[in-house]
Amino acid sequence: MPITTLDPVTALVVIDLQKGVVGLPGVHAMSGVVANAVALARTFRARGLPVALVNVAGASPGRTDLKRPPMVRPPGWTDLIPELEQAESDILVTKYTQGAFHATALDLHLRRRGTTQIVLCGVATGSGVEATARQAFEHGYNVTFAADAMTDASPDAHKHSIEHLFPKLGEVGSTADILKMLP
Repeated sequence: MPITTLDPVTALVVIDLQKGVVGLPGVHAMSGVVANAVALARTFRARGLPVALVNVAGASPGRTDLKRPPMVRPPGWTDLIPELEQAESDILVTKYTQGAFHATALDLHLRRRGTTQIVLCGVATGSGVEATARQAFEHGYNVTFAADAMTDASPDAHKHSIEHLFPKLGEVGSTADILKMLP
């Protein structure tokens, strides 16, 4: 479904654009994804709308009967990329699962600001973005997706999310579509 409207208090939620993730391969060039996310963040801030920057610092344990080797991440892996131009007004969320709402204060921060809709972008389309979208939908937010501001290592996962799942949860469009609709 194309983007039809944005609520007066729509927040941008940027998923996992951090130093340890942006170097990974993706369906779309990360430089374009970052450029579009930055354009969204700058415009949301200029309009006085909430911007939530989310990073991932762990993973759910999954099956407890399977022993997984601990992941050793280099220093700075969880640091948000400087291109995002983190502002004092930004909501910062560190997640330890795929979705940004589970076991975080994201919902509380958004509700306190009167947010009724979120625009999602980031990495990876079929995991962090998708899990956050499902959770946002279940929390009652109107959900919009900036399809050209997200990517995934798997072309199939990216395509499935964009074409099949996201239209069931909200509206899908481009960064330009969203920027045109902002008040």
